[in-house]
Amino acid sequence: MYERSIVAVLRTRMKEPLGLMQVLVGPRQTGKSTALKQASTGLDIPLHSVSADFADADWLRVEWQQARNIVAAQGEAILIVDEVQKIEGWSNVVKELWDEDRRNDVNLKVFLSGSSSLLLSKGLDEALTGRFEMLYCLQWRYAECRDAFGYTLDEFVFFGGYPRAASFAKDEDRWRRFMKESIIEPTISQDVLALAPIKKPALMRALFTLGVQYSAQELSYTKMLGQLQDAGNTVTIAEYLNLLSLAGMLSGLQKFDERKASSRKSSPRLMAHDSSLQSAMLDLPKKFVEMDRSRWGHLVETAVGAYLINRGKEEGFEVFWWREGSDEVDFVLRKGEQLTAIEVKSGAIRSLKGMEKFLLLYPRAHRIVVGSPETMLGDFLAGEVELFLL
Repeated sequence: MYERSIVAVLRTRMKEPLGLMQVLVGPRQTGKSTALKQASTGLDIPLHSVSADFADADWLRVEWQQARNIVAAQGEAILIVDEVQKIEGWSNVVKELWDEDRRNDVNLKVFLSGSSSLLLSKGLDEALTGRFEMLYCLQWRYAECRDAFGYTLDEFVFFGGYPRAASFAKDEDRWRRFMKESIIEPTISQDVLALAPIKKPALMRALFTLGVQYSAQELSYTKMLGQLQDAGNTVTIAEYLNLLSLAGMLSGLQKFDERKASSRKSSPRLMAHDSSLQSAMLDLPKKFVEMDRSRWGHLVETAVGAYLINRGKEEGFEVFWWREGSDEVDFVLRKGEQLTAIEVKSGAIRSLKGMEKFLLLYPRAHRIVVGSPETMLGDFLAGEVELFLL
């Protein structure tokens, strides 16, 4: 079975001396449970692994005690709790048990995982500050899908990086149903809508549909209101878009401006977190989308944008876009004082006037043109191109 790089990271953390809790987060259907199983297979350390589906706080206390019993008998153990965010009040219970173990010198290594980074992050921020390290299991990259499923570059751009969906790629209708019924709808109904009171769930779904259809394009909040029924106001739209972003589904990239307040007021450039989310909602055959230069171009830009958003989460850099008048740059990355400007060309190289203008304004920025002879799309999506100079 194919092993992602996150498996090696998890295995290393499991072998390390007891430190902080390890929390693995990521969207649904990205292989978190499989990665934990692969990492723990063959270790000499005793393991107690459970899933928190339909569980409560008392269940968690019982399972934690079972792991403690293993430590008492064998000196150490690993406890894995999958889907921990499904337990109401989970973070307070984990804090209580973890702190008890520290006072009593219990050598129990704890690994938590969950599909909802929304709910996990809320609990971590509220109760567990200073007690955990975050690890990410996000949508698969091109190199992983190529090596594991034999995807060509065009297949990756269309079918994206959800591993379970790859088994349906030869039957596009079945693949599309799986994407909608097993990934998109459960994420919205069980993750996003469970985070906070959503007054207009139908609006949330409509915003997602509109957003992925316009992925890789600028769309002002006012224009979104004009295309959504019962849309409320721009504040509601912005809040819902933020929730979809936290769920690993759809972001509104802000315009790069070193004056941060100005950046926040700009119209967002919508960006799905995986190109498959866009192609699934287009409801068009792959061969038709490939023949439509405009649609295919947006899908390629979405694949690049999703790759950058996910790498940004893992590596701690921000992703923006930039426009001044008619001059535009597809993506701007910021990591500390480092800047990188990225232009994506899915066809013939057109004018790079926007890039030239940006580099005149920000001469310290590193330039990357994806789709050029120097930076091929496949090499970029495979992670073979350095994003920053330092």
